[in-house]
Amino acid sequence: MTGNDLRQKYLDFFVSRDHLLIPSAPLVPENDPTTLFTSSGMQPLVPYLLGQPHPSGKTRLVDSQKSFRAQDIEEVGDNRHTTFFEMLGNWSLGDYFKKEQLPWIFEFLTKEVGLDPHKLYITVFSGDPNNNIPRDDESIKIWKDIFHQHGIDADLVELVTEKKGYEEGMQGGRIFSYNAKKNWWSRSGMPDQMPAGEPGGPDSEIFYDFGTPHDPEFGKHCHPNCDCGRFLEIGNSVFMQYQKQEDGSLKELPNKNVDFGGGLERILAAANNDLDVFKTDLFWPVIEEIEKFSDKKYTDNQATLRVIADHLKAASFMIAENIEPSNKQQGYILRRLLRRAAVKMHQLHGGLTPIPAFEAICHRVIDIYPEYFDSNSDRNKVSIVIGEEMGRFAKTLDKGLRQINTLSPFDLYQTYGFPIEVTEELYSQKGKPLDRDKFNQELQKHQELSRTASKGMFKGGLADHSETVTKYHTATHLLHQALRQVLGDHVHQTGSNITADRLRFDFTHPQALTESEIKEAEVLINEQIKKDLPVTNETMTLKEAKAQDALAFFGEKYGDKVKVYSIGSFSKEVCGGPHVAHTGVIGPIKIYKQESVGSGRRRLYAKLA
Repeated sequence: MTGNDLRQKYLDFFVSRDHLLIPSAPLVPENDPTTLFTSSGMQPLVPYLLGQPHPSGKTRLVDSQKSFRAQDIEEVGDNRHTTFFEMLGNWSLGDYFKKEQLPWIFEFLTKEVGLDPHKLYITVFSGDPNNNIPRDDESIKIWKDIFHQHGIDADLVELVTEKKGYEEGMQGGRIFSYNAKKNWWSRSGMPDQMPAGEPGGPDSEIFYDFGTPHDPEFGKHCHPNCDCGRFLEIGNSVFMQYQKQEDGSLKELPNKNVDFGGGLERILAAANNDLDVFKTDLFWPVIEEIEKFSDKKYTDNQATLRVIADHLKAASFMIAENIEPSNKQQGYILRRLLRRAAVKMHQLHGGLTPIPAFEAICHRVIDIYPEYFDSNSDRNKVSIVIGEEMGRFAKTLDKGLRQINTLSPFDLYQTYGFPIEVTEELYSQKGKPLDRDKFNQELQKHQELSRTASKGMFKGGLADHSETVTKYHTATHLLHQALRQVLGDHVHQTGSNITADRLRFDFTHPQALTESEIKEAEVLINEQIKKDLPVTNETMTLKEAKAQDALAFFGEKYGDKVKVYSIGSFSKEVCGGPHVAHTGVIGPIKIYKQESVGSGRRRLYAKLA
């Protein structure tokens, strides 16, 4: 089974059960200052899981979401971790619940994918006495019935400790209970950490057992949630059934939601009964390309080839979404991926790797995913970015590596462009300690760099729909239309980022704006704010929206139904973000800075005056 086959089987399975197929959201989430990338299928759907009606009016949804997790960069190299992955997801927005979800996902995995039921293990929530949350006995009963139908006695193994209780349980256990650290979901984490009003609930994970065919000691004393490599998590059903009350208690919600997520690459590995996700057809052609250019075999250099394959795949997807290497935010992560891949290739190849090799590897990624890439334009885009970035780095890579024993980490960063994480890894290989605090102190003295390494930036998060962010988001609509009136209809939004302090807006335009053009756009925006125009929305098809000349966001794919926001007769855009009710509440806007973000693209910064 190929990755494309598996994805389509999953989508078809749930579409046949009345789910609406929705497109993958962009890798860079809009108006979410708490996270750089979309890191799960749930993330773009949080407003609907919290009660907002979906624009389609549907209560059953399914998709395959492109996802990236920067916090997994250091984990890449083993058989299962990747930074870029696809998350298969299905959702019930107050529709079906456990008795439908659990049999469906088991049916999909066993009948559609063909997994052996005897190789599937389940984890459930053991309860939380401190918060009067009972054990998830409903899920336990459903799972026992499911296994019984397949002739399997599914004993429950209750948590004692991770060392005591599981060895015996592995003899006949099938369902394993864990506490809130493993089998509870809320935006804030554990039940005690949830603020009043926040929903949460137990989850139930499915693990595939690769067994111990060759080494009787491998996995002998483990359990589904251990890290020995015997078990691989392939799916998780989250049941949002509780809401935190003002008095600190948890009360059952009248409308309960289901959020399922399953890693496409991991399910495919289970389907192949090979615990190495890099041997699936979603990675192996890339591995073969690296072998060709490095003249090294995967069997002898697994960790290194895995890093290169993963990083260049993730980079290809980022570049296709118009992210360019830089020292800030998403651009910094892209630069870190590319330069780490370059260092790994240098070490593998024993010298500088020609730029066409990196281009060819990335082009192989594009070949694997015809549904996500425009073959010609994205190949050109990738070639340009790879050529420029790897060209810059190649000039200094060899020299920097020769001087790694004599230069400080900051000098390697400032002079040779070595990301500190790459230097730290090279130091570790040589058994040398790296003083991160000293590096950060030097960095602060010399220049203002990306703050993306600050605590929590990569942990993911949810869109900030605060009053200020809502004002800024609505102002981006005004800015977009004002620029089109001042500069011309060639102006199209290519990205945006909003925090509580300012808005940032990327758009197409061939040259820097003059002071008079910036002033004219600013005046136009503030005129609409003074007019206190109403902000209204309608739900319609994308075709209807385009027929009404509504602008669409940067390169985003849309579902059958979209929301179109109108600001008086001044602006009309397809959008799913938060908006004020009328423009007068925004207050004056000041454009205070502009930058270039690549050929033919500009960036403006604006804030409340």
